[in-house]
Amino acid sequence: MAHDAMAKAANGAAGKAGLWAWINQRLPVELFWRSQLTEYYAPKNFNFWYFFGSLALLVLVMQLFSGIFLAMFYKVGADTSFDSVEFIMREVSFGWLILYMQSVGASAFFLVVYLHMYRALLYGSYKSPRELLWLFGMIIYLALMAEAFMGYVLPWGNMSFWAATVIINLFGTIPGIGPGLVEWIRGDYGIADSTLNRFFSLHVVALPLVLLLLVALHLVALHEVGSNNPDGVEIKNKKDARGIPLDGIPFHPYYTVKDIVGVCVFLTLMGLVVFFDPTFGNLFLEKANFEPANPLSTPAEISPSWYFTPYYAILRAVPNKGMGALLMLIAVTSFFFLPWLDRSPVKSIRYRGWIFKSFLGLFTISFLALMYLGMQPAQGIYITLSRLFAVPYFAFFGLMPFYSRLDPVKPVPERVTFHG
Repeated sequence: MAHDAMAKAANGAAGKAGLWAWINQRLPVELFWRSQLTEYYAPKNFNFWYFFGSLALLVLVMQLFSGIFLAMFYKVGADTSFDSVEFIMREVSFGWLILYMQSVGASAFFLVVYLHMYRALLYGSYKSPRELLWLFGMIIYLALMAEAFMGYVLPWGNMSFWAATVIINLFGTIPGIGPGLVEWIRGDYGIADSTLNRFFSLHVVALPLVLLLLVALHLVALHEVGSNNPDGVEIKNKKDARGIPLDGIPFHPYYTVKDIVGVCVFLTLMGLVVFFDPTFGNLFLEKANFEPANPLSTPAEISPSWYFTPYYAILRAVPNKGMGALLMLIAVTSFFFLPWLDRSPVKSIRYRGWIFKSFLGLFTISFLALMYLGMQPAQGIYITLSRLFAVPYFAFFGLMPFYSRLDPVKPVPERVTFHG
């Protein structure tokens, strides 16, 4: 009996090993697992700020799956879009939950992306040799903005309609081709069925594919150059006899377990919002968007979602519409040039001087202030304050080649500092 049991176990193990070997000969699953997780060495001094990259990937997956579900019931059209959203909310089993997961997830996505970008500013993750990694990340940010804008239009609420009208008309400020470009984007002389059709196609098919490709390239570039760390020290420069970084630890299991903790906290907080306050005080979902689109009824205040309001405040701060649109474009694209604007010999804020810290602090305050001002009426003190806070925002980028060179820096250690 015992002999038969041992024989069966051996045969089962051999069969399993044979199947696993057969799969790996045709699809290198084990090789991929080792190269990307168990044998990918990350710096051992990651901190709180390094949660947000993995959280952004988690939210992307959540948005894709919830979006697939919503697309099954959504009907594109000026006469059907709003009603189909109401149908999902009221008639589809758990449709309200999926819809709120999608709307709250959009805000959560930008929140973790902004924190992920801010970590790069703190620790110089855009500097050599990670310039291409940063550029891929910024292109993801632009694609995410386009995806969010088109998704915001699809419910066809009144704020969606008027926000789309304002944003699309900005393209009309481009000299020469502006009016024709606006008509081409809309697909009609006004925002109508054709606009919704093309926005739905781009939002559901084209842009998600682009985002997935860009995220894959972003991860490939990350694993090629290695992760940055709070010290800004390249761990690949110090290796042992086996070629393993002295200050590195395997990503799995150490950081996969660490990220699970962050995921649990994040999902708990997101669940609280989804179940108890999905509009988040009208910040995530405005009251006007619970009314169908009406070209004859303009909302009292037209404003985009909160994650676009810093740029919207800059747009409104300039009386000339064309100049405002240009400044808004510069405000967004300035991030692309950070690897070449920053002339400091060190990466991390730990070893930078008071000049850089002051400029980064003013930039942080100005960004948050512009975010708030973009939600307020475009009049009086709000316009004046938008102009004032736009100055340190642009100064952070425009003066960086000078203050980053003059900034007194501290000596950078040869190896990462870590206190368990």
